[in-house]
Amino acid sequence: MGQVIQFNQLADLRDQLRSQGSTTVLTNGHFDLLHVGHLRYLQQAKALGDILIVGVNDDETTTARKGLRRPIVAEDERAELVAGLACVDYAVIFREPTAHQLIEALRPDIYVKGGDYTVDPDSGATLLPEAPTVEAYGGEVRILDLEPGQSTSKIEERIITRWLAHGNVEW
Repeated sequence: MGQVIQFNQLADLRDQLRSQGSTTVLTNGHFDLLHVGHLRYLQQAKALGDILIVGVNDDETTTARKGLRRPIVAEDERAELVAGLACVDYAVIFREPTAHQLIEALRPDIYVKGGDYTVDPDSGATLLPEAPTVEAYGGEVRILDLEPGQSTSKIEERIITRWLAHGNVEW
């Protein structure tokens, strides 16, 4: 089982992992209503290296990105759930709208995101805001396929649809 660490512990963790020769993989996300799509994605990410570190967006950023109904699960609980997955070594809550500072603090060997981030068909470049930060220090960016039909938003839609279908009009 992994552990939740504080953001200010990342530099020390980075140095420790480098001294051990570990390949570090970093990904990040909201991980609200943990589901099988998250699990499969994180398992794929872990397979790319020795240590998987997962950044969990804080509550404020989640609300700003996902709307007023989110997060459903508080940031500390989301981080604990993610860290509890067998494939995750460390989880850390981060408070910025992008993962730039998280990446700079850790400088992972591989930075992974899901297939909802696209590749420019003309240049082949990844259309991911953090890609230049990773590439600037020589890290690698990998885009993994998403699990079809698996997302927290789709789960939320199913809950609301079923709720309303049974005559419950308030949400």
